[in-house]
Amino acid sequence: MNRRGIFFTSLAIIVVALFLLSIGIYAEFNDRTGIKKRIESMDNFVFSLEQDISRQNYISGYRAILSLQSHITTEGTFINDSEKAIEEALINGSVNGRAVNLMEGFKLNDWNSKVSQSGKSVNANINYSLLDVHVIQEDPWNVMLEASIKLYVEDKGGLASWNKTEVIKSKIPISGFEDPTYLVHTNGKVNRKIAKSPFGVFVQGSDATNLLNHTLSGYYIASANAPSFLKRLQGDLSSDENGIESLVNVPELSSQGIQTYSKSVVDSIYFSLDNPPSYAVQGMPSWFRLDEASLARYGAG
Repeated sequence: MNRRGIFFTSLAIIVVALFLLSIGIYAEFNDRTGIKKRIESMDNFVFSLEQDISRQNYISGYRAILSLQSHITTEGTFINDSEKAIEEALINGSVNGRAVNLMEGFKLNDWNSKVSQSGKSVNANINYSLLDVHVIQEDPWNVMLEASIKLYVEDKGGLASWNKTEVIKSKIPISGFEDPTYLVHTNGKVNRKIAKSPFGVFVQGSDATNLLNHTLSGYYIASANAPSFLKRLQGDLSSDENGIESLVNVPELSSQGIQTYSKSVVDSIYFSLDNPPSYAVQGMPSWFRLDEASLARYGAG
């Protein structure tokens, strides 16, 4: 009997020990699963936060460009350095040292508190700071805002943290913005909003219908022989690999009492002192002329 008692007692002890061990393993497994889910959740939050910062920077960049255009319209003069001017508007909310209403509450540093507040929804501490900002013409149709930021995100439970220094990029399309070339050179009498031409072929044989519609509609094409949008903001009509150009509707200028010229209607030539030899184009009005390089570009040569 004593042996049987010892056996059952030992068996009971083993069963209890295994039970306690299984509870410990199960609890540890649950803890690890919980930590893994929390880290995944925070990873997703940090990714969404970076996307949100990019969208916020886009809004600020768009307003900064509008602020420059408003300044050009009001003053009737170009900006000295368009890239630096946009950066000034983004950081200081000013153009040429003067505060602009469009940037009130939309400077890049104004987003700091909003970013920090977003951490409350996921029980995290967030520290966000702007280190630097640059504006470049990425391609003919987009201005790129590159903001260097420092981002620190810490789970309030101390499970994990993210410490990142990175460049947030926001692409701002130029379509819809007014071309300052027309604003200044026509004293604000003729406005031209940038719109990409829907035409791929301008002249087919003797049919120049597309070329005429392109010109009268004020459309633009990408051209390495023309200035970029950022150059246009500062009145620089020199060629750029990210350039865009339109064709001047001469009668439109004449109807506003603006002196007109018999020269190539490519805007960067027409509004400059350059006057290369130009030629009439079959099927186009008598006032329409193109320089030799442009004849080939529009398929009119």
